[in-house]
Order: sequence, then structure tokens, then C-alpha cells
Amino acid sequence: MRAVVWHGTRDVGVETVADPRIEEPTDAVIQVTRSGICGSDLHLYDHGSTMAMRDGDILGHEAAGIVVETGSEVPNLERGDRVSVPFNISCGHCFMCRRGLFSQCETTRAMGERKGASLFGYTHMYGGVPGAQAEYLRVPQAHFGPIVLDDAISDEAAMLLADVLPTAWQAVDYADVPIGGTLAVYGLGPVGQMCVRVARHRGIDRVIGLDPYPDRRRAADEHGAVSVDVTAADPVEVIRDATQGRGADGVIDAVGMDAEGSTADRALQATRLRPDRIAALEQALGSVRRGGTVSVIGVYAGWMGRFPVGDLFDRQVTLRWGQANVRRWTADILDALRASPPLDVTGLVTHAPPLDEAPEWYEHFRDKDPGVVKVGLTPR
Repeated sequence: MRAVVWHGTRDVGVETVADPRIEEPTDAVIQVTRSGICGSDLHLYDHGSTMAMRDGDILGHEAAGIVVETGSEVPNLERGDRVSVPFNISCGHCFMCRRGLFSQCETTRAMGERKGASLFGYTHMYGGVPGAQAEYLRVPQAHFGPIVLDDAISDEAAMLLADVLPTAWQAVDYADVPIGGTLAVYGLGPVGQMCVRVARHRGIDRVIGLDPYPDRRRAADEHGAVSVDVTAADPVEVIRDATQGRGADGVIDAVGMDAEGSTADRALQATRLRPDRIAALEQALGSVRRGGTVSVIGVYAGWMGRFPVGDLFDRQVTLRWGQANVRRWTADILDALRASPPLDVTGLVTHAPPLDEAPEWYEHFRDKDPGVVKVGLTPR
């Protein structure tokens, strides 16, 4: 089969690799119909050599497809089923899974229990499981993970259900904005855009979206946000001015470790003195009101020095963060997609190129070329 493989920093290719096969009785194999390029993939694209990537690893963790084969202990799937495959691999029955913490699954977690659940296509820190940017995908723990879909759910929505939708849903849920409150969203890439849509669908009337790119701000405005150019003014002061000097009730950091930051931030990251650029997180922490909540859904990888613990303690700020617990939210999301009016996911996937064009679309997405918000690769 053809697959997107990692060779080194900013070096990916599309190559012929071995087809996946059933290895465990709880496995399934799917033919991939759509596979997204995620902002998290860009972390590997830029920094994979420091994140336990190996030459030849298959990338990707956002998959929708059709079941072609199942193991002997997968009674829930049949050949021909349309499915969305959650990006985290969870068993559904361990201590953590029983508590809805599927991203912390004890059955699949890697590195001697020092990391959370295994992830598709996301380094050997998270299991080294071959990824979804391929024509076929082996799905471990298929007795629990894949979500069977009817024809009412589009391929676009099915792919988003693997990561972007539950990630945004959890981010909004964790932000805990009260009725009549204000939500601020830092970063209007695919997840930030979906946070805006989910927040408005769930009844949050006032959403402030913050991003340096005008096309992304326009897209958020079209779905009910009030956008702010973070390069034109201090975003913390803008939010405080809009909230009677208090700050937002809830703030989402949908940016993560590769925030724009300053020249100094980039130098610290390049020299590995500080693996993450934390400008967005610092702004998010500064933008929340006393007693409010900061929901961090952007990925961070390293320890942070000079973290403002004293200030957060004084202000009684709640921090909630972590990988999305995908299966915890899928029933609610499917209800929202089928509601009247439905949660709107149309147009978020702006480009659907063939799999063989993946290397150039990694570049377009990384460079935030105008109009490139979400790329959904089409293997066939």
C-alpha cells in the first residue's frame, strides 16, 4: 500500500510499504477513505527527531474508512461498515477507561507506563503504532474503538470525529463557561475553529477568537465569534477591556507548543533549552478572570520553568488539559451532528488532495498558506 512516511525534520514522503494485517484477535483492518493532517503532525514534521520518531514511521491519526477485515474477538464490526477511528487507542475496560479517561488507557499506554494511551502515528513515546495517512490501517482494540456510522454522517464529519470534533468538544466542556459568560479561544486553526462552532452550538453566546491570520479570523467571525488580531494589540488587555476588566470566564489554548512567540522563544526551542514555545499559554493564563478556567488542548511536550504558580493560586484559576478522551464524547457529538439545527462542520476541511500529494500539503499547512485551514487526504 501507499503511505506517508517520516524520514527526518521536514522530510516526509509517500512510499509503498507492507499492507497491514490482523496481529491480535481484537484487531481490525480498514480501508482509509479520508485521513487528516493535524497540527500535532506538524510538531513531528518540525521536531520529530527529538520526539522519538524513527525513519520510516507512518504518520497520521485522523482516519475514517471502511472495515475490510476483523479479528476473532471483534463482534461489533462487520466487513463493509463505515467507521471513524479515534486517534487514541483504548480498551474500554481498564481502570482509566471505566472512568472515561480513554486517553490514559492502562492497556495500551507506552514507555513503561510513563505515557498515556498509545496513539496512531505519533512517535514511539506513544506506542509506535503505524499511522492513518495510508491506504489501509490496522486498528488495535477494535472491539471498542471504532465508531460505526450511518450514511447521514459525511466522510468529512467522520474524519473530524476521530480527533478535531472530540478535541474541541472536550476543550469547550473543560472551559466551564457559565450561562451568559465569555469564552476566549486562542488559535483559530482547525481545532480552534471547531471550538468556536461547538461553543456557539452549546449556547455560549459570547466567543472571542484570537489569531494573527486574517483568513482564520474571518472564518471564526462567520460562525459567531468576535475575532481579535493578536499582532495589533495586547490580546490580554483586549479581553479584559471587553469583560469589565475581569477577563474571560473560560479560555481555551488551542495553539500549543509551536505558538508564534518571540525571537527569544524560537531560539530557546531551537537550542532545546525550552522545548515548547508557550506564548499562547501565557496569554491564555493572563486572559482568564479570577476563579475562571483555562482549558489547554494544544499539545505541549516538555517541562516548563518559571510557571506562574503563585499568580494562578492567588487568582484561583482552574487548569484542565490533556489529550481528548474521544469515546467519552462521541455519543453527544453524534447527537449534535444529527440535531436540528445540527452542529455545523461544513467547510472546515478546506482541501482534500490525493495521498500522493501529502508532502506539499504538509508545507502548505505548516506555512499557514491563505485559505488552508484543514487538509483531509484522500487515499483512493
